[in-house]
Formats: sequence, structure tokens, C-alpha cells
Amino acid sequence: MIDRVAARWLAIMIVASFAVNAGAAAPPPTPSMAVVDSYFGVQVSDPYRWMEDSKSTEFQTWLRVQNAFTEQTLAQLDGRARMRERVLELAQQSPNVRDLQPNANLLFYLASDPGHPRRRLMVEDRRSGERRVLVDPVTVERDGKPVAVDWFKASPDGSKIALGLSQGGSEDSVLRVLDVKTTQWFSENIDRTGVNGAWTIVWLADNRRFFYERTPEGERYDKSRLYLHELGRDPARDPALWGYGVHPNIHLDTHDYTYLRTDPDSEFVVAVVVPGVANERRFYSARLTDLVSSKAQWRLLAGGEAQWFRGYLHGKDLYVLSHDAAPRNKVLRIDLSRPGSEPELALPGGSTVLADAVVARDALYVSGIDAGVGRIFRVPYGHGPVAPVALPFDGSVREMASDPRRDGFLLKLEGWTQSPRILEVTNHGVHDTRLLPPAHADFSDIAVTRMLVPSHDGVQVPLTILAPKGVALDGRNPTILTGYGAYGFASEPRFDPKLLAWLERGGIYAVAHVRGGGEYGEEWHKAGQILTKSNSILDFVACADYLVDRGYTSPAKLAGTGSSAGGITIGGAITERPELFAAAQHNVGEADLLRSELQPTGPANVPEFGTVKRKYQFLAMLSNSPYHRVVDGTAYPAVIITTGANDPRVSPWQPGKFAARLQAASVSGKPVLLRVDFDGGHGVGATDAQQAAVVADVWSFFLWQMGDRAFQPGKSRQ
Repeated sequence: MIDRVAARWLAIMIVASFAVNAGAAAPPPTPSMAVVDSYFGVQVSDPYRWMEDSKSTEFQTWLRVQNAFTEQTLAQLDGRARMRERVLELAQQSPNVRDLQPNANLLFYLASDPGHPRRRLMVEDRRSGERRVLVDPVTVERDGKPVAVDWFKASPDGSKIALGLSQGGSEDSVLRVLDVKTTQWFSENIDRTGVNGAWTIVWLADNRRFFYERTPEGERYDKSRLYLHELGRDPARDPALWGYGVHPNIHLDTHDYTYLRTDPDSEFVVAVVVPGVANERRFYSARLTDLVSSKAQWRLLAGGEAQWFRGYLHGKDLYVLSHDAAPRNKVLRIDLSRPGSEPELALPGGSTVLADAVVARDALYVSGIDAGVGRIFRVPYGHGPVAPVALPFDGSVREMASDPRRDGFLLKLEGWTQSPRILEVTNHGVHDTRLLPPAHADFSDIAVTRMLVPSHDGVQVPLTILAPKGVALDGRNPTILTGYGAYGFASEPRFDPKLLAWLERGGIYAVAHVRGGGEYGEEWHKAGQILTKSNSILDFVACADYLVDRGYTSPAKLAGTGSSAGGITIGGAITERPELFAAAQHNVGEADLLRSELQPTGPANVPEFGTVKRKYQFLAMLSNSPYHRVVDGTAYPAVIITTGANDPRVSPWQPGKFAARLQAASVSGKPVLLRVDFDGGHGVGATDAQQAAVVADVWSFFLWQMGDRAFQPGKSRQ
């Protein structure tokens, strides 16, 4: 198929090059060669199928020509340079930490600090407060490409740390091991260790052996197995102890991945099998010593029908989160020393959507969200009373981390306008560790309002609005509305200092908590999944209408955004109601649902998006697929489509096809731009500068389309 296009390619590129060099207002032309597929008797045309050969010279050249046109167009916006400076200033003035891992008297974490372009791996002595840099990605760059620390896991005594390094946003992790005291590398250099290292690295008590996940040659996500590695040993000799094809009596599908749960005081090990992105998982148990000696006798604890989705091991007890007869989830306790015993209810379901937990020496601590506010519950081992943990402000529990050998745990708490704080929770209360100073970004003049908006079917959809205090409801405010709606992920409060660059100009930022997310538990998730996916789109449209009807903004001042799976939401919204938006951003987003399951991550996503192999799922996917919703001769809003050339999660051909289709179909005269980061991927591991550049370009594009005088091409009016 690509050969049919290649014959015309040279002429097309000459024309495109001329158009870019001449400063043409129209985007470079794109070759179209329709392929027609038949699904259950329905004929579907795909004019840009050739892009799916995404490593081809033709597609890579097309990306570069499109990006050059985008850069030339955005470079003419007077306010763009100042916007970039302000966004980057805010990002770098607000340090942040993530991936907390307490380990005895040490604390490991990733830090973003002013003056350091990439997250550094740090260690802090919790007794003295001394902090050291363990890995600075800048010093380990290879082949001129940025390197990121994807994940890490320290040994029980904190003397060694296993970590995954990847380049250019690819998330192609290579497993390395570092001596924490000397910062010298061990000989380990194990590739194909995937994106799940944080889950799958499990050290043994001897501090020299660990379990890790690896895929076979030629596989990116599929057929993964867990291996046992001993420091200094050739990985080719590592035994596969669990995973795809290891146990003839235990079937794991090609796309399943798996991880282990252990506990320092437990003789058991629990294996969790994750069927792609589905929430319902299978749980097995065995003796840890038997597993290490390749003699494990695995016992199935629960299949997917039990609706268990997360597990936590403490001694002989396994605690699991389940949504069986509990749409907002509950916690069960299983005694592994009594095979066949019935699970006990440790924490019943209620108004709080229970989401995660950590194991401490004194108790299990469970987090959740209730009406947009983070909650913590202390669940004692045994049968003591459950108690809520009082937090210093209403915000979002972004992380919890514990050492099962110590009482209490660490948590990261933040709000829409409250900068993150790292708190330690103990029996003596909650105190600030001072690991993070207050952010310099001042949100004191910003008000946060949360309301319920009736959707197309009368269902009340939460909408969060960040706006300057006393904002006039005159319909003249530049407004961004964003939404996600997938995997059961809730759009919880998140402090983003970069938002101040938009808000301080009188802008409004709003979040539509559409169905498909997890704001109200599994029922809310299922209400925006596969056959009900249109609810995600229509909920977003309802929130946009609300903002207009209540005077927050107007269609001439409204922009919508969606990222990754949220690409379905925003892509659906602008094709459902194109007149409602002045502009939109489709960011590293899903666009062609009918071909999505053919990309590397596609099969694992079938439980979330559906499959074209089933008639009614296909029909729903066709009606919700942004690429297929585009209609020739329609006046679409201005759209900027952003992607990373190395994106391992949403293949770049998806945003590429969507951009080409919109460019060909729209008759509004408004621009459709494709912006490509050739040193980036899905956004994981991106530097502050990379993130700031994308944000500033998108917001400059929005303000241009909204008529802001400071962002018009070639007119210096600031």
C-alpha cells in the first residue's frame, strides 16, 4: 500500500516544501489513498492508512514537513515567546517530587528542581536530613537523546537500587543497578524491562536477588514473564518463574502482565494477573521459598468474577479492593494460611470511592475520594475500629508510600490551588516533612468552584472551575475546558503552577469530570466505556454549554482539550458541536478507534475501548471514533494536534491521521496544525522545557484564535 503512495511522494514533498518556505497559509498537502474495509456489512473508508507504516521515510518526512509548517505559523504570534518564558518560569519556580519510596531510614524519590531540566533520582537520610543526587539523567545521556528515569526500587537495606532508564520519551526501559553509597553502576544492563518496573521489581531479603519483568525479543508489551536475577549473573541464565507460558496448568493470555506482592514478615507471595487495562484481575498465592526454588504450587484465590482489582500483603493476610456489590469499592481480608476460607469485610463501601492502600507496620491505610476531596482511613490489623485520618486541607491524595517495617506512612497532598506537601502520618498525628517548600506560584486570587451540570440524559456531571475571584460573567473570558473519561481514572485536584500563566491573564480553566472516569466509582466508569462511550463526549459538551449559558465564556472564547484516551472525548466534542468551540487541542490522543487495537498497546486496551471483532462494539466505536466522525465540508474550529514521535502508548499515526482528515475536511478557514516533539513520547520523562514549550504553544494558539490582540500574527501590541 505504501508503494502506491510513494510514486506520488516526491512531487508532494516539493510542493509542501515550497508552501512552507513561501509562508503559505494552508498546511502542506497530504497524499490520500483510500482503503475500504468491511465490518459486518458496513463499508468504512480510510484515506490515510499509509501512515500506519509509521517508521517509513514517507511518514517521517510528512511529520517533519507538517511540524515545520506549525513552527512557522506559531513563530508569527507575538505573544508566544513571552508566554513560553512565563510558563517555564512558573514550572521551574515550583519544585516537585514524586514516586516516594521510604526504606528504613532512607527516602528515595524523583525531584524536579529549578535549574535541572530532568527529574533526578534523590536519596534523603531521614535522621540527618542530608540529601544526595543518585542519578542525574543529564550525565547519562546517550546518542544525544534525553534520558529519563522511568522507575526504581531500592533493596530492603537501601544499599542498592534497581532502576529503568529510557531515551527520548520512548519508555523502552533498560534495567540498571546502582550502589547507593558509592553511586557506582553494577554490570546489569537488561533491556526489554518495560513500563511496569515500579510494580514488578521485588527484591529478596538477601539484597542481592530480585524479581523483574521482561518481554521476549521482538515484543514490546506482550508475553511478559517474571524472572529471578542475581547480581552479576548473565540475564540469559535467569529462570522464568511466573508469567506467559511458564506454568502449563495456568493460562495467561498474550496481553496479560503480572506482578508480585510480598511482605518482609510473610512466608507467602501473591501473584496478580492484569488482563490489559481491565480492572478485574486474577490473584494466586504460593510459598515464597517454593517460588525462589522454582517449585511453587500456585493456588487461585479469585478470578475476574470476584471483581478484585488491587491487593496488599501483610503477614498471612491479603487485603484486596473489590467492587463486587460495592460500586465505590470495599476492602476484603483473606487469610492465606486457611485455604478455602471466606474473605472477611475489613472496610465496607460507602460514599468514598476507595482507590488505593499502603501496608504499614501498624495498620493498612486506605485512600479514596469523596465529592472531589481526598480521604484516608486507618484499617487496623485484626478487628479493631476503622478510623478516618484528619488531613490539613481538602485536596487530593496524589501518592501514598510506606515501609512495612515501620509505623505510619508518607503521603503527597495537593489541591487545585494548594501546592503539594509531603506529609508523614503516624499515631502521633500528621506533620509536614518540609521535603517540599511552598510553591512560588501565588493562587490566592483564584477561586475554585465545583458544581453539577445536567448532561443529555439528566445525569449530573461534576464540573470544576478555576477563575479569578470576582470574575465577570459577561461571556468574554478566555476559557479552557478539559476532560478525560477513561479507565476509571478520576480527574482529582492537581496543583499545576503553569496554569497561573493562563489565569493571570483573566482566563478560566475548567475540568469536566465526564463519565468513563472514576469520580463515582465503577458505575461511573462503566457509564462511559465501549457501548456507553458517547456519554464521555456528551457530558463534555454539556459542560461546555453550561459555561456558555452561565456567562463564563462564549463559543468565540472557548477552547477544549483532551489527552491520550481523552482524545476521544475532545475529538468527539468538536465533531459533535463544532460551532461551540473557537479552538481545541488533541494531545497524544486516541483518534482512530477502528485501528487502535492494531497498535502495540491496542490489544490490552480492548476491555476499555472495545474490538471491531464484535458487531455492537464496532458500531459504538465507529460512532465515537474522532477520525471517522469528521465530515467533509464542515466548519470545524481551529485545532492544534500535539504528539511525540517516540510515543509508545498512542502511536503517532493516530494524531497524524486525525490532523490530515481535519485539514482536508474543514471549510472554516481556521488552522489545523500538527505539532511533533521528535525527542518526546507520551509525555513521560519530559523535561520542564519540553512541557512548557507545548503548553505555551497551545495557549498562544488558543489566544490567537480567541482574538487576543497580543497574540495576533506579526503585530506587536503587547
